[in-house]
Amino acid sequence: MTRWVSIVGLAIRVTAAVIWLLAGATKVADLTHFHAQVEQYRLLPHALEAPFAYALPFVELFVGAYLLIGLLTRLAAIAACALMVLFLIAQAQAWARGLSLDCGCFGTLTHERVGFVTILRDVALGLPSLVMALYPARLLSIDRAFLGLPDRFTEAVVGVLSARNRTGRRQWHSHVS
Repeated sequence: MTRWVSIVGLAIRVTAAVIWLLAGATKVADLTHFHAQVEQYRLLPHALEAPFAYALPFVELFVGAYLLIGLLTRLAAIAACALMVLFLIAQAQAWARGLSLDCGCFGTLTHERVGFVTILRDVALGLPSLVMALYPARLLSIDRAFLGLPDRFTEAVVGVLSARNRTGRRQWHSHVS
């Protein structure tokens, strides 16, 4: 059972990595377009829009790469969660202000207007990163291979399942007696 739990944890970590790598890569493919999308949000001072628009995709790529190889997994996942919170705030304020603009979440790959659906989707896309921030999965990771860090995801899931099994057995035995 422990092996399967570790594989599930790895799958969640890789899912989080792919989300960030895809988001960053699609923006890098057309930085000028992404810069225009950032401007439409009207959140940053004009002087900061270009540096933000040109830096963010590379930050997303780094977060995704760190998650993929399992290097500083918890720190990368926390950075991913912080980014997602910022994106959710940006989308929510744009929606509240009635701005009709493309969310820019995946560069030119998708064209979706900011609104309830994109906010809900981003919450869902942030869940794998949140799981990794709380319980880093370290199967096939640099964290485990070189730093000796434990697989917190497997420990947590196996611990919960073991506790449930112990509780279930006690209840069953108490009914038999």
